Amino acid sequence: MTARKASTSNARGRSGRSRSRSRSGSRRRGRRRLGKKPIWAGLAALAALGAAGLAAVGWAQRDTGELPSEASSTTRAQPTVRAPAPTSSPSATRSPSASPGKSPSKSPRASSSSSRISIPESGPGTFTIASGGSGKVGSGKTLRYRVEVEDGLELSAKDVAEQVERILADPRGWTADGKSAFQRVSGGATDFVVKVATPGTVDAVCGQYGLNTRGEVNCNVSKNVMVNLKRWELATPVYAEDVTAYRALIINHEVGHFLGHGHVGCPGKGRPAPAMMQQIKGMNGCVPNVWPYDEKGRLITGPSVP
Repeated sequence: MTARKASTSNARGRSGRSRSRSRSGSRRRGRRRLGKKPIWAGLAALAALGAAGLAAVGWAQRDTGELPSEASSTTRAQPTVRAPAPTSSPSATRSPSASPGKSPSKSPRASSSSSRISIPESGPGTFTIASGGSGKVGSGKTLRYRVEVEDGLELSAKDVAEQVERILADPRGWTADGKSAFQRVSGGATDFVVKVATPGTVDAVCGQYGLNTRGEVNCNVSKNVMVNLKRWELATPVYAEDVTAYRALIINHEVGHFLGHGHVGCPGKGRPAPAMMQQIKGMNGCVPNVWPYDEKGRLITGPSVP
């Protein structure tokens, strides 16, 4: 029994050593068979997975939803959602009335990302008045207005004034009501003032009248048409590829409030969005449009909303 145990033990020992050598040899042969190719393939796969993960994060950061409503002297702004960087929106340029003038046009900055445009959060609260003036456009009572740009911004007051002039002179604008006429001045009495300012300054001015613009939106309070620099430069997702068109919407919407017009909703799926619709909150089935009137002089409106 003792000898058999020993024999069994020796056999097991030899078998164990044999298996150990066999495994060791297999591992060495396995390593030789693997070579360098699979290792690099594995690293490439890991890199591809990492890139896919980064792309997914970037998409999630851009997909931030709609912004709050523009504020007016009769409407408080809604809770703020983070401002998205401009993204492509094919419907923004398909509308025949998407931008000032006779045909759609793209802003030179329309393709720029938000990281390339300097948007200071606040400024000194002092303004440069655009020099010169314009002739009267429209019939009826003449409303004299100034254009001002907050000091320290990378904007030319002259350029901003020219854009505002073109918007208010467009035949699809408020002059089509037959009661409103506009004339830009740089001095003397004025009926209203268009001011492009930093988010902080817009908040301060609008806040004096009880409006919370939260650094995101525009407002009309008293004689002030306050234009948030962020919206002037970046527009919203729907108009991200035609910032010039969105600037027309800002002016028409806020001047519309000054003229006494309230907010309206979308009149129906596939129809042009009214200029007095809070398009920044969503199109609700309407197609992009920035003008109060169509080319035939008909008011573009919808059901009244708070």
